[in-house]
Amino acid sequence: MMNERVMVSRKGEEGATAAVSSTASIGESIADSVRVPSPSSTDIDGHQGQAGQRPLGSSVRKRSIGLRLLPWLAGALFLTLWQLRLFHQLFSLESYQLPVPSAIAASIRENAEMLFRYAMYSGTEMLGGFLLGSLLGALAAAGASFFPTSGRAAVAVMSALNAVPIVALAPIMNNWFGDGIWSRIAVVAVITMAAMAVSLFKGLTSIQPQYSDLMGGLAASRMQVFVKLRWPHALPSLFAGLKINMSTSIIGAIVGEFFIASQGLGYLLSDQIRLANMPLAWSCIVIAAVLGIVLYEAVVLAEKRLTPWNRAHKDP
Repeated sequence: MMNERVMVSRKGEEGATAAVSSTASIGESIADSVRVPSPSSTDIDGHQGQAGQRPLGSSVRKRSIGLRLLPWLAGALFLTLWQLRLFHQLFSLESYQLPVPSAIAASIRENAEMLFRYAMYSGTEMLGGFLLGSLLGALAAAGASFFPTSGRAAVAVMSALNAVPIVALAPIMNNWFGDGIWSRIAVVAVITMAAMAVSLFKGLTSIQPQYSDLMGGLAASRMQVFVKLRWPHALPSLFAGLKINMSTSIIGAIVGEFFIASQGLGYLLSDQIRLANMPLAWSCIVIAAVLGIVLYEAVVLAEKRLTPWNRAHKDP
């Protein structure tokens, strides 16, 4: 009887232990099913990085917009101070010596037809001399690149043309080509030819040795090396020379018209200065500056289109 009671008590203890263990396992499974996964360090760093990139990107965009607007704001401030005659007081100038922007704008509006006609004449001189001088300089640089040693000396001699003053060159060109448009085109061509030759020759000859060795290993001819290697490598230098020439061509055309000429912005400028008609004289200066800026930006646009691989000319 005693043994039966002991066996019954043991079976009861075993059943209670099994019930407790099963209940614990069920509780653990429920806890596992509702457990929320804790974020890893990588996820935390990623979210923090994204949160940090958003304000950083917006600040960069705001800074870029500010840098683009800064020249316009500076120009507006300059014109405002000029209109308020601050420079007249600072340099002790009278209104007839330095017209205010409103007077210059009124003169441009009153003489728009004549200024447009003279601007086209001066623009023709600029573009004609710019294209002719740049072409001659490019041909000279290309020919010199085939003979680097003697070509470097020839380009150095050609660069001496930049030392000739325009005021001394213009009368000579007028004597050679007469008082027509070709004399001013010749002046612009001479002062732009040397800059193009020097800039392009440097680009054509500054090739890294491993590239030249590679073309030599491929048995490429000198013309193939020029077309496939030297010319693409020199395109940034070509456009650098074009931008320099565009800036100097307006100077050559205007100064050339100071001498024997019957039309053009330079002719009108010198004539109106003698007549003390300063608003119209300043109108010529403004139109010439706008013409030069437009043509310069055209060269910059062509450079971005033709050399997209040149990172130096990409917007930040």
